[in-house]
Amino acid sequence: MSAPTLADVVTVLEDLYPPSTAEGWDAVGLVAGDPQREVRKVLFAVDPVADVVDEAVEWGADLLVTHHPLFLKPVTSVAATTFKGAVVHRLLAAGCALHVAHTNADSAPRGVADALADLVGITDRSPLVARVDDADRGIGRVGPLERPTTLREFAHRVADVLPATAQGVRVAGDLDAEITTAAVVGGSGDSLFDAVRAAAVDVYVTADLRHHPASELRERAAFEEGGGATSDGGRPFLVDVAHFASEWPWLAYAAADLEERLGDGTVTTRVSTLVTDPWTTRVASTGR
Repeated sequence: MSAPTLADVVTVLEDLYPPSTAEGWDAVGLVAGDPQREVRKVLFAVDPVADVVDEAVEWGADLLVTHHPLFLKPVTSVAATTFKGAVVHRLLAAGCALHVAHTNADSAPRGVADALADLVGITDRSPLVARVDDADRGIGRVGPLERPTTLREFAHRVADVLPATAQGVRVAGDLDAEITTAAVVGGSGDSLFDAVRAAAVDVYVTADLRHHPASELRERAAFEEGGGATSDGGRPFLVDVAHFASEWPWLAYAAADLEERLGDGTVTTRVSTLVTDPWTTRVASTGR
């Protein structure tokens, strides 16, 4: 049985994650590859970094699909004299194409947000910020948890279901407080604080939280709740994870959905388990 062409596979990927739903600043779609070449092996990964390219080449992948773009800003050369150009040359020399699904995968049904929401136990959910023309797509997800729990138990669940990273899981709030609702945003999420507050959830799971936005959110929330201390008030509580870890769960959904859409069993998919989070070590404070 003949395998689908790269053009066939890209058509399926773009049906799952329409490029038109990506943010205006984003760079998604086919980055490199011959649309007429056959595709039998597809590797899914978060980052198009050298270690992932090594994995793709060693496995004999015909297509590498990554979440993060290789070229987010325009370039005038892809010569192998730069590390990004070298990625392109290594892939093409091995007969492996590169495709990117970024913010279009963030917002899609069974995309990055849904995968994260499933793992942390959000049910009956909806987008945190829905697209104007499609209520099923949008940034983040929000809804009730499967059952009431404490912030401590919830944080441990998040740590258990996501890939281990040097950062681990950071938490802001009363660990013994009961929580029943949550919001999630894969990747950097402190720009969505107003939407999270408007959703009136108990806890917010995201990545890359910065000091000032997080501090101001907690202080504002505590003040609006009556001036209580931020240690026990100030909902939503915050659960901050590594950027890579928050987006990695989507890869399994993407791989499964691609195989299902192609349907004939000629394409094998694989999810990279390489931890491409850039941080490698965490040193605990001595308390001095």
